[in-house]
Amino acid sequence: MTDILRYRDDDAPMEPVVTISAFSEQSNSSAVLIEAGDDARDLLPYLDRLQLVVIDFPRFRDGRGYSSARILRESGYKGEIRAVGDVLVDQIWHMRRCGFDSFAPNSPLDPEVVEKSLNRYEYVYQSAADDAVPIWKLRHE
Repeated sequence: MTDILRYRDDDAPMEPVVTISAFSEQSNSSAVLIEAGDDARDLLPYLDRLQLVVIDFPRFRDGRGYSSARILRESGYKGEIRAVGDVLVDQIWHMRRCGFDSFAPNSPLDPEVVEKSLNRYEYVYQSAADDAVPIWKLRHE
């Protein structure tokens, strides 16, 4: 079992995760898996019933999952978004900015190194799905 790094205060969803195609055929599922090539926009009509969206990263250099998370967050999704698969410590800060709030990497990560990477930068330069205010906006207020 992979350890999950979770940055939420609510209870973790315990329901089994189903694929997008299986999700569309069920009326009671609240946890779905987005695989590489799936379109997160297919879930937009169902955001109110979702508790967990798991986004698979088959390879660390496949960035489509970042877009999926951001699409969901910008569409108002408040539930948990979990990155699974080939997730590296140097990606977590960027993933958090895109809306991910839990992580289940294939290889264990040192929690101390993860915390250091999440707190490395005091300022950001652009808007994202998180609440961070870009530095240019701070200078012009």
